[in-house]
Amino acid sequence: MEEDDADLRQPAGAFVTVRRRVGKELRACVGRAHPVRPLIEAVALAAAAAAAEDRRFEPVTIEELPLLCLEVSALGPLRDVAPESVQVGVHGVLVSSRGRSGLLLPQVAVEHGWERETFLDQACRKAGLPAGAWRRADCEIRAFMATLISEEE
Repeated sequence: MEEDDADLRQPAGAFVTVRRRVGKELRACVGRAHPVRPLIEAVALAAAAAAAEDRRFEPVTIEELPLLCLEVSALGPLRDVAPESVQVGVHGVLVSSRGRSGLLLPQVAVEHGWERETFLDQACRKAGLPAGAWRRADCEIRAFMATLISEEE
């Protein structure tokens, strides 16, 4: 790798979102929030997992590849935050409680037109927790920023 690629060698969390080109419908989204691998490896692993391992969807087929586009979200560090500090469109969130966790990328709230409380409620639902669980003392909220790279842009 070139010296310019130093950022790609730094450990970082990454998610790969697969969407249909027409209608932007979600086809898969897989990744890891914690920076355990260099970004370039994290993206490659997330892309492979999104194509084949997102349990919500059938694996991506070769025939449908031309109909799909990719978005890569390179995650910044996770930081403990108070709920009122979450900024819609700026932060993604990882909500954890009672052995469950749910992560939503920063762009999700914007795409759905959610305000902060709905965004946090939806992260709880993704974790299998009731809406409003983020208000409990035993619920941890961590925020992060992400750099989004899309084929469409």
